[in-house]
Amino acid sequence: MIRIECRKHLASATGGLQLNVQMHIERNAFVTLFGPSGAGKSTLLRMLAGLDHPDSGVIEVAGEVWFDSDKRIALPPQQRSLGLVFQDYALFPNLTVAENVAYALTKSQKHQLARLLELSGLSVLQDRLPANLSGGQKQRVALARALARVLSGAIDGKSPLLLLDEPLSALDVSLRVQLQDELLALHREFGLTTVMVSHDIAEVFKLSQQVFVIEVGAVIRSGSPSAVFLQQQLQGQLQLQAQVLAIRKEDVVFILSLLVGQNIVEIIAAQDEVENLRVGDTIAIEAKAFSPMIFS
Repeated sequence: MIRIECRKHLASATGGLQLNVQMHIERNAFVTLFGPSGAGKSTLLRMLAGLDHPDSGVIEVAGEVWFDSDKRIALPPQQRSLGLVFQDYALFPNLTVAENVAYALTKSQKHQLARLLELSGLSVLQDRLPANLSGGQKQRVALARALARVLSGAIDGKSPLLLLDEPLSALDVSLRVQLQDELLALHREFGLTTVMVSHDIAEVFKLSQQVFVIEVGAVIRSGSPSAVFLQQQLQGQLQLQAQVLAIRKEDVVFILSLLVGQNIVEIIAAQDEVENLRVGDTIAIEAKAFSPMIFS
């Protein structure tokens, strides 16, 4: 379905970064790009969408060349059969819910509007303006509009591609779980190939069939979520992502207050371990877990 072999120089907070990626994505797969901020994930999504171009390389989708630096091919976004959802929704503030979704449909496809609104749970909200919607409702509108754009390409005989740039990260946990269910149902309903950027490992496991872990501009691991994230478990190691909430000194050690998922834990750290840490940093904590106790 998708072949990406591209290179691009990026400016990062720590200096220049060379994005150099080779990946193949199967048709109808749900794929996640995972990794730290600034690794190049969103840039890769933007290059797929045609909003940015590689310095060199090839992007081919369903046998159609979307970009080829040697042949000087660079299809504009409107000629690429895809829908794109950003984290900030990017809705037209002066258009109603129905008008926002209908904007992506051609005249011959307007009969699909009612179905898209129903599938996205927006029928009762179709006359509202974005300013009168909650965050979750705005996200539904953005998804429905992206699906409308994808549907246009599918009707034209092209393979539907949906790109998602951390679409649910700004929502609370319960709403995020609900929209994950709806997103997965829509992915299956329309036979999409979906590429998503996410930092949420639980979300990756729930939605994805394949994960590409990107660090410093390169794919360092790929495979199923289990193969990518659970390899260390086989060795009796438990590794968790945590956000630093507070750092305080007690006698000769430091106490780190960490947010792990929805839980706050405290661990002891040495001075050399906290020297470069700041509140708000995301870190990995690792422990041996040979005989964990499980409670339901």
